[in-house]
Amino acid sequence: MNKLEFLTPAEIESIHQSSLRVLAEVGIHFKHSQGVEVLEGAGAKVNGERVLIPPEIVEDAVSQCCSEVTLHGREGGSVTIGNGELRWHNLGGARDVYEHSTSSRRPAALRDVIESTRVLDSLDNVDTIVPLFTPQDVPGHIMELAMYRHAVPNTTKPLHGPCVQNGKEVLYAVRMAEIIGDPVEVLNLSISPISPLTFPDDIVQAFITAARQNIPIIPLPCPTAGTTAPMSIAGCLVQQNAEILASVTLIQLLQPGLPVTYAGRSGMMEPRTAVSTWSGVELGMISAASVQLGHRYNLPVNVYGFSTNSLLPDLQTGFQHSMNAIIPALAGADELSGVGELESGVLSSLSQLVIDNEMIASVNRILRGFSTDENALAIDLIAEVVRGRQTFTAEQHTVDFLRSGELLYSSMLEHRTWADWDADGRQGLCDRAQNEVERILAEHQVAPLLPEQETELDLLMEKAVIDLA
Repeated sequence: MNKLEFLTPAEIESIHQSSLRVLAEVGIHFKHSQGVEVLEGAGAKVNGERVLIPPEIVEDAVSQCCSEVTLHGREGGSVTIGNGELRWHNLGGARDVYEHSTSSRRPAALRDVIESTRVLDSLDNVDTIVPLFTPQDVPGHIMELAMYRHAVPNTTKPLHGPCVQNGKEVLYAVRMAEIIGDPVEVLNLSISPISPLTFPDDIVQAFITAARQNIPIIPLPCPTAGTTAPMSIAGCLVQQNAEILASVTLIQLLQPGLPVTYAGRSGMMEPRTAVSTWSGVELGMISAASVQLGHRYNLPVNVYGFSTNSLLPDLQTGFQHSMNAIIPALAGADELSGVGELESGVLSSLSQLVIDNEMIASVNRILRGFSTDENALAIDLIAEVVRGRQTFTAEQHTVDFLRSGELLYSSMLEHRTWADWDADGRQGLCDRAQNEVERILAEHQVAPLLPEQETELDLLMEKAVIDLA
């Protein structure tokens, strides 16, 4: 299937050149002494607390990046981002849990990290996992590490590392990863500069420490159009791209060739409240454009997929998830995020994970397209059936194409008549999804860690409580 070109090559080049101008003429707010030394040594110019980065430095840094990133699971499985296959992972860091049984919400706890990871481990269309919830029952300064520590034992899928805030967190994450494998293979780390174009000292130190540990990095700026970035979509993309390119430049100067993922997280201002929202179809448009920009640099691209500001699993969630996923999927995204998202990432639901797993199957089916070879065109079969006044149902051709996946069938979606549905208790999609969640939690088994591995993780968390306070 041909990729959707949301922007023309000339428009992509215009955004690229504008981003280079921003970095060269406006620069980034950046005063970390060691980081400044690295950038200035490569030819950047320091102007007070701003660092101006010439285009040639950026271009050279981008040229050293690789086009694929591979993340390994602890049982030997792996997923490669950037090899032409679309991959999917869940929302990360939701603060609250939507409870299907009571139609209410509550703060997330460690048990929700554990249960959600087990559910995600069981879902066949979710390729990699991010710890879903930020547990409110642990101290804030160790929250990201606690998320990772309690996700590790509950999946064998490739597990994205935490979104680290400083160099110490990087080192703790690396030590945790060492317990299950080579950190270079089983760990990647997200690091978020602050929009607009601000790199606080702790964030720079996280970049430096991760790069020197040779850990793949996902720069994750989150500009909001209208508040921390221009309201125009093009202007927001220019700033987001500049923030990513500045991150890439620093990373490649520190560790040439280190795998980096292009992963913008732009949102839009809700004009009645000025709150960042990840919901409207504009998000899908920004994501599709980000795919084209990232591929212009030959980088693997991870963008929003399932995004909504709906407050519960409902029709709005389904509408916004589908619109905002299919657009970047058609544009050729390498990885889409957001499985399970509600309320612009503040809220999530285990039943929504199951529903989104079904939606992934549909998006993947669209991308697979269909054959138009001689057998698929079926001219001779049409003639035989019409002349013999038969149906196509019993034909081997029908059986073959059903087995090949020509028709996507879902056991989760409703296919019955009203009478059959009524007789079976009138359960809707959310009810069936919740039933599946309960079945998974009761039946799905994950290969456990060794007792000594669990002990090592606990000891690291005890040290982190004191060290990071």
